[in-house]
Amino acid sequence: MVKDHTLGSKMLDVVVHGVMALVLVLTLLPLLHVVSISFSDPADIMRGKVGLWPSHFSLSAYFTILFENAHIPRSFVNSVVITIVGTFLNVVFTTITAYALAKKDLLFRPFFLMFAIMPMFFTGGLVPQFLLVKSLGMMDTIWSVTVPVLVSSWWLIIMISFFKNFPVELEEAARLDGCGELQTLFRIVLPLSMAGVVTIALFYGVNHWNSYFTAMLYFRSYDNYPLQLLLREIVLQSTLAEQLASQGNAALAEDMSSKLTPESVQYATLVISIVPMLVIYPFIQKYFVKGIMIGSLKG
Repeated sequence: MVKDHTLGSKMLDVVVHGVMALVLVLTLLPLLHVVSISFSDPADIMRGKVGLWPSHFSLSAYFTILFENAHIPRSFVNSVVITIVGTFLNVVFTTITAYALAKKDLLFRPFFLMFAIMPMFFTGGLVPQFLLVKSLGMMDTIWSVTVPVLVSSWWLIIMISFFKNFPVELEEAARLDGCGELQTLFRIVLPLSMAGVVTIALFYGVNHWNSYFTAMLYFRSYDNYPLQLLLREIVLQSTLAEQLASQGNAALAEDMSSKLTPESVQYATLVISIVPMLVIYPFIQKYFVKGIMIGSLKG
């Protein structure tokens, strides 16, 4: 590749890098502020002395919400289970469906394609979905937040395009060796399509981890709340102490009121909810761009 060394190109590079640096700073500043508040002394938080660096470093918020009550650790585990189970089901059903729809000789393929893509534009609505989940007996279970969203039309299209570009010769060689369709998919196609699979798994996983609205609709038991829904409750009710008091934990609520501020609880919980995605993303980033680009190629 020949690099352009003209003055206009250099000025463009300066502008692009300057904009990227500005966006990076604007993105990091709120995150640093949140982290600094979560690690600051509650008294300094009350006085408004916390900026981008913790004031009188303190772990009281984390010790209290993680070890002195079981709500947030339980919600964290609930979110992990929902994310793992939901993402696994999403990837399995999306890949199997996409693999079938990528075959041009599939019987009634245009009808199935239309049926799969239609939810991108038209849905039955929230009320029919709620009534369906309730009639199937899935209320207050993990299936209520995973089964209704098994396949995303958008990621289904991406995977269909991905499988269309897969070398037909490899599939024919697998069939000559006696492999059926599912064996060909799981033993040949998927191991060579990890970029696309990991890409959709990332988006499905982030969606499950950040989702709270469906859990708010279908979960009735406080013990089943995912972390994001609990965080919403904490923010709306201002303090975890008020929340615990409403659940009958008056003694613990009184003790927490004397130790923490609403901001320290909110931001400590927020940091806990952010950390898993920050830890996982660097390990799968290498698949991200490749998976999107391969899924968009035509040929």
